[in-house]
Amino acid sequence: MILLQLHQIARLFGADILFENVQLEIKSNSRIALVGQNGVGKSTLLKIIAGVEEPSKGEIIKKNNISLSYLAQDTGLNSEKTVFNEMLSIFNHLIKIEKRMKELEQQMAINHDNEKIFKEYEQLQYTFSNQNGYGYEAEIRSILHGFKFDESFYDKKISSLSGGQKTRLALAKMLLEKPDLLILDEPTNHLDIETLNWLEKYLQSYSGALLIVSHDRYFLDKVVNEIYELDKHTSIHYKGNYSKYVKQKQINYELNKKAYEAQQANIKKEKEFIAKNIARSSTTKRAQSRQKQLNKMEILEKPTNFTASINVEFPIDKNSGNEVLKLNDASIGYNNQPLAKHINLDIKKNDAVAIIGPNGIGKSTLLKSIMNVIPFLKGNLKIGANVSLGYYDQEQENLNYKKDVLHELWDLHPTTNEKDIRTKLASFLFKGDDVAKPISVLSGGEKARLTLAKLSMEYNNTLILDEPTNHLDLQSKTMLENALSNFEGTLCFVSHDRYFINKIANKIIELNPNGSKLYLGNYDYYLEKKQEEIDNLEKQQKNVAIKVEVINNKKYNLSREEQKQRRQIERKIKDIEENIQLKEEEISNIEQMMLADKYQQDSKKLTEFHEQIISLQNEIEENLAIWENLTTEFEKFNNR
Repeated sequence: MILLQLHQIARLFGADILFENVQLEIKSNSRIALVGQNGVGKSTLLKIIAGVEEPSKGEIIKKNNISLSYLAQDTGLNSEKTVFNEMLSIFNHLIKIEKRMKELEQQMAINHDNEKIFKEYEQLQYTFSNQNGYGYEAEIRSILHGFKFDESFYDKKISSLSGGQKTRLALAKMLLEKPDLLILDEPTNHLDIETLNWLEKYLQSYSGALLIVSHDRYFLDKVVNEIYELDKHTSIHYKGNYSKYVKQKQINYELNKKAYEAQQANIKKEKEFIAKNIARSSTTKRAQSRQKQLNKMEILEKPTNFTASINVEFPIDKNSGNEVLKLNDASIGYNNQPLAKHINLDIKKNDAVAIIGPNGIGKSTLLKSIMNVIPFLKGNLKIGANVSLGYYDQEQENLNYKKDVLHELWDLHPTTNEKDIRTKLASFLFKGDDVAKPISVLSGGEKARLTLAKLSMEYNNTLILDEPTNHLDLQSKTMLENALSNFEGTLCFVSHDRYFINKIANKIIELNPNGSKLYLGNYDYYLEKKQEEIDNLEKQQKNVAIKVEVINNKKYNLSREEQKQRRQIERKIKDIEENIQLKEEEISNIEQMMLADKYQQDSKKLTEFHEQIISLQNEIEENLAIWENLTTEFEKFNNR
């Protein structure tokens, strides 16, 4: 069923065209991504579809009574209610039905044979059950848990939460509302990798249609199966997810290039014939006829290929030795307060190592420590022979805001002629008057590209990159990926961009408060191994549960004193199991608090959280050791 159609939609600003002749169709089960370079009008088109803005031209046809929800970029939920009560408000109709059902139950207890009461109750019960009346509170808890809101948040006022938390709640509420069409503009902002994985799985089974703008290409690959690209002021439709779109776009470019070149060759041939024959009386009519045909010909536009037209490189001036970086049992943090301990790195030549882990764990701090910006709290870094380190700082603190783009590079390389500096800047999309822009007025993406341009002129054989794809649009990310894929040196980087990690990394280091773990592969491989670990843990837990059940179900022939000892051990085992569960829940609560925006820059508080987690983990380990001894002792009674 078609929910919505766009016909010849245009958005004009005076004589300037943002886009025109946009065609788009959304069906009841559509999974659509809207892509394009920054500034082409993606967010504007979403607002037009959502009814927030009016188109300059064209027609929007919507299904009658369509329910639609729109999440703008970084839009938070504004409410004076508590978190749980705000989510409950979605189900007010069910709460009213439930209240009426209770009233009718009381009446039926008095009037057993009242057919009218019984019929009303039966109808309400059917509606209540059919609309998940018996499960909506569990559904609320599940969605809130997916967005990292545990029960400690339920009674908090939404007005007291951070901007990122309000944005997550706005999306949570929309998912609970289940509109026919969900329009999401950058929904992955403020989400960590774990929450992204959860959201992807949820949206894959979402009952309505999806229209999404996102720079998270891994997210798009997992969620969408159609792409509408805004390009050259209009829309182009592609079938498939983001990766298929990229491949098809390249195929289309090659076909269009061949058609353009063939037409140009034909035009040249025709012009040569006309020039030679127009003045001859015997051939002038033929020449004139061909000229008329040439004049009527629809000239193909020369196709452009963004990535093919850009030649970004990170050249090196010398090769490093095989041993690049080695770190043993290191600790990182601030003011002698560790964020993570027992970190080990062994990076070889030509490795591409991605460092991942939860927010606040110290990933950027680790890179700063490698670059000697922040000292290690413990451990020594060994840098190999002929290793030259280049550093990309996501905060871009090495830019001089008093300079313009051109002189930011030229002043660092005064012996390089201006033409070569301009060529370098052009490869990073600074062309013409762009090089005269003051750095102070640059966008986040422009600052990122300028920082990368500076790095490319240092000729380092080892690059340390902290969130290099932040602020870059999709095509700039592709540009950077192609350059790093061809880089002949060694990479060590931190990134939340899973598509980037998947394409670039050949090793992954997972950081946690009490150590680091190496996975020999890209991001997909890492996910496979993590799932295996989860499956193995569940298998172990199941085996333990079976073991306990067998022990509990066995019949004993014990003396009174032995039975007393057995009961005491059994009580101790139960107490320890409950204690372990409480401590695991406490760890989960602390991890949730660590994700709060107000703590992200509070290194002291984050360190306190880390210490609490480590202390709880140690207590769990001690309890597990005691539990193992007790269960062994308990088993002895079974074997008597």
